[in-house]
Amino acid sequence: MPFLTNSDSDIAEMLKTIGVGSFEDLIANIPADLRFKGQLQIPEAISEIEITRLIEELGQKNQTGVSFMGGGSYDHYIPAVVDTIIGRSEFYTAYTPYQPEVSQGTLQSIYEFQSMVCELTGMDVTNASMYEGGSALAEAMLLACGHTRRNRVLVTGGVNWRYRRIMETYVLHNDIEIVDLPLENFRLDPGRLESLLDDRVAALILQHPNYFGYLEKVFDLEPLVHMNGSLLLSYYDPVSLGLIAPPGAYNTDIAVAEGQVLGNRQNLGGPYVGLFSATRELIRKIPGRLSGKTTDFDGKEGFVLTLQTREQHIRREKATSNICTNSGLMALAATVYLALMGPEGLRETANLCLQKSHYLAERLGKIKGLTVYDDIPFFKEFVIKLPKPAGRILGSMRSEGIFAGIHIDQAGLTDHLLVTVTEKRNRGEMDRYAAIMEKLVD
Repeated sequence: MPFLTNSDSDIAEMLKTIGVGSFEDLIANIPADLRFKGQLQIPEAISEIEITRLIEELGQKNQTGVSFMGGGSYDHYIPAVVDTIIGRSEFYTAYTPYQPEVSQGTLQSIYEFQSMVCELTGMDVTNASMYEGGSALAEAMLLACGHTRRNRVLVTGGVNWRYRRIMETYVLHNDIEIVDLPLENFRLDPGRLESLLDDRVAALILQHPNYFGYLEKVFDLEPLVHMNGSLLLSYYDPVSLGLIAPPGAYNTDIAVAEGQVLGNRQNLGGPYVGLFSATRELIRKIPGRLSGKTTDFDGKEGFVLTLQTREQHIRREKATSNICTNSGLMALAATVYLALMGPEGLRETANLCLQKSHYLAERLGKIKGLTVYDDIPFFKEFVIKLPKPAGRILGSMRSEGIFAGIHIDQAGLTDHLLVTVTEKRNRGEMDRYAAIMEKLVD
């Protein structure tokens, strides 16, 4: 039979070989109402030069401008050396490192990544296998419930609402209850937490700095959680750890984050890489892969996958988790970024974010009719309330080449914006933001 042809006879022969009479028989297990019944609008084939021209035309439709948007994906500066290194073919084409004898470079890069994240967070162990921050947080929730043998988790209103949706998906067919804890003045009140802690609570899940940019009272919340026999799960901003106390300092049991801020581009929403760290007590329960350093028969140093069950790959029903990726290229970008920046570079970047965001908040606070919630400690994001409809303001700012923030109406905050300032923003951009905003709200 000819290879890769489209003739009806060849297709019929292939279907016969696998034991079905028609394509419809092949997909019989898919309900009819879920099948696409229309005609795919696929254009005729065109040449390479025509494809290039088409892609360029489509690309020109994208709106560009100065970004003050955040909410989980951030416009941080990426040093040129990051792309140079991860673009090398031995990294760019590396495959999942099942066989250590042919994967030493990949395994070593994963080992270095794990080590750097442990140093950054003050945690005992870090894995290298999370797709992104949201699923990492959901995996942490499952681990906490399995470890404590409890089925209720408390989630603060400061957790990214998109991650909250991912968690809901994870527990859809599990006996796990998610309880939301409303915020007061953009932070969780320890008294409210204490009133809800009982022997059914597996964990408290918080974000610090939280989704709105403000710092939670983690040192007040932690003792309450652990006295109840529950675990503390913290979602953090890796860049913020250049200045604020790391998760290990306030006795976090599981710390997760989105690694996009460490040398990875926003990529229209992905691919990203999740960071997942835990205490030594939980080392055999964490999902995904761990790369360990060892010595071979001759005493030579080498790297291997370690402390993981084979069920992670081939017996899904027996696995502690069914997530099986190392997001290797994104993790490598984070590794290169951290190695290049070092503690001082990360501290300087974090300080620039802090100082610049407070500068813009101060400028906006002088605009009549506009409210800035800057009386609470925040890192690089803060909330403002507009005297006019947020959608209209955002549209007008966008026409001026400024993405002014995120409309956070999904949190019940009508006409409020979440404004983000990274180290990339300069004084001229921030002054222009404030000047245009002042005209629009007048």
